[in-house]
Amino acid sequence: MMNTSHNRQHDRKPSRALLWTLGLGLTLLVMMPNGFVARLQAQAPDPSTLPPPPQASSPTLPSEGDPEIVQTLVPILQKHNLPAAAAAWITSDGIQKIGVAGVRKRGSDVPATLKDLWHIGSNTKAMTATLTALMVEKGLLDWQTRVGEIMSQNEWAISIHPDLESVTVTQLLTHRAGFPSNLPWHDILPAAPRRAQRREAARRALQTEPEFQPGSTAQYSNLGYVVLGAMLESKTGKSWEDLMRSMLFQPLGMNSAGFGGIGSPGRIDQPWGHLSGGSPIELNGPTADNAPVLGPAGTVHCTLQDWSRFVLDQLRGFQGKEGLLSPESYQAIQSRHFEGEYSLGWVPLERDWAGGTAYNHTGSNTMYFSNAWIAPNRDLAILVCVNQGLDAFEATDEIVAQIIELVAAEHAAQADQPSSPDILQQ
Repeated sequence: MMNTSHNRQHDRKPSRALLWTLGLGLTLLVMMPNGFVARLQAQAPDPSTLPPPPQASSPTLPSEGDPEIVQTLVPILQKHNLPAAAAAWITSDGIQKIGVAGVRKRGSDVPATLKDLWHIGSNTKAMTATLTALMVEKGLLDWQTRVGEIMSQNEWAISIHPDLESVTVTQLLTHRAGFPSNLPWHDILPAAPRRAQRREAARRALQTEPEFQPGSTAQYSNLGYVVLGAMLESKTGKSWEDLMRSMLFQPLGMNSAGFGGIGSPGRIDQPWGHLSGGSPIELNGPTADNAPVLGPAGTVHCTLQDWSRFVLDQLRGFQGKEGLLSPESYQAIQSRHFEGEYSLGWVPLERDWAGGTAYNHTGSNTMYFSNAWIAPNRDLAILVCVNQGLDAFEATDEIVAQIIELVAAEHAAQADQPSSPDILQQ
């Protein structure tokens, strides 16, 4: 069962400080004047300031995959005392290198493998944005559809606060709807079906005076994505989970993808979740996650290969290549909206190593941590997963930076350049 002490965090009243939630289980207060891009996640890896990549050595942890990735993971796992990590280097041609190192559960000798599932937390948000784009392409709604047009209609109709009737799909996806970050999720009709839970969450959100005028301010909100999920469910009559399976997972071949906690209760058959500090959670399994109502904001799990299938499609789409969506939909997802610092499910950041704009997001349910970067101008994406909570961020960032170094070194070798590679110079 989930450690409920971490869910009580959601009951706190948001302060005037920026509420930035890296994942779902723990809300961080970040006092930064330049908006929420200055949060921890946005401290992008800067390879020019890092020591040289770890030298090749014989791993002392169990490992599997490409030696270059393994030799990157092992010393960083040891440095940060983490149980396991997996990482992938992706181009528009697919996975170039992938590896995993460490154990599924601290104190055991059961190795993590390339067939394992990983919980990706708030990296689900880009998937929900993509699902929404598919709905837009089908003509079921558009980016400017207002919540009042859907949630005040049909048999699920609810009354909406006048200041919230005009909140749009785009405002929900960019955290500008005026909602708080979270609700006390486990208190929302716990015995009811997920669609009913999301409708109730939407009712509570939409009947309450907004914390700020919608569209005026960015405040990271899991609740906004849950309200959007309720809108998609109301429009189609299907659950968000069923929509994800039929419209996203199946077309992309993400056969391992699912929702909620992972593993069989009491068995070390998948990476076991660990809290910050390294303590294994008491019990693993499907219920070892945040409340299912939070699905659209962050309950997806899958293998690293299947997450790569989704990110590969995003990379190709952001490059103007053929993918699951139309070019117009990819453009909508990657664009900054409202002159803000959040696109649709991604944080766009200007980085020299990326040759321009990179797209980043992290995710954590306080028991796992994921970190994703897409650099379309470099034809590069990097994914990292760890089976430990929020204190794994620094390690994932180091892994990303070292893989950037690895990519740069390969580019230099291919060009037969003895000097520093272009990927770090430009």
